[in-house]
Amino acid sequence: MASERARGGGADAALDRALTHPFIGRLARRLSARAPSVIELDRRARRAAVALILRVGGSEQVELLLIKRATWEGDPWSGQIALPGGRHEGGETLVQTAVREAREETAIDLARDGVILGPLDDVQPHSVVLPRLVITPFVGAVGGVGEVTQSEEVAEAFWMPVNALRAPGAAREVILELAGGPRRMPSFQYRGYTIWGLTERILEQFLALTTDE
Repeated sequence: MASERARGGGADAALDRALTHPFIGRLARRLSARAPSVIELDRRARRAAVALILRVGGSEQVELLLIKRATWEGDPWSGQIALPGGRHEGGETLVQTAVREAREETAIDLARDGVILGPLDDVQPHSVVLPRLVITPFVGAVGGVGEVTQSEEVAEAFWMPVNALRAPGAAREVILELAGGPRRMPSFQYRGYTIWGLTERILEQFLALTTDE
């Protein structure tokens, strides 16, 4: 998918600044040049989409928006660090799902203030106890500060420098107490947050696409 505006029209100066940043420009070209891996649905699975929203922060650092999901009874992802996103609804494309969910959860409107750069490979949960979802991650960029207003589904939201994922000790295995007992899992660590599971796998993809940055 080539770089495309989620909504037509000229970019403002803040969005132009993001799109001409060397990291984001190279990432956009790489996304447009690749064919993402698509997982076919079985009869019981549903599609979902998430948004990796990038901005240019202080000192020209590229930053990624992460959220901590609120705790809800019966939600297997309660309290986890995640990317804005959710389930696909009829009558919309997966790109529209990612844009809508980001807007609903964080008030960041990629259709108005940003651009979708392209998709990563589909992912799905490994555990049979989790909902049967096929998730398409979309990388986007937003101009300006990317001011966040959290919905009731979001306990916290924060911008993390992409380079923090490459910091010494950021990627390491941790032992987590899960429903089936303790398990050793790969993770990213950032300022006391443990990023694991589907989000960790998506971020691994993202880093692999930018390994020489």
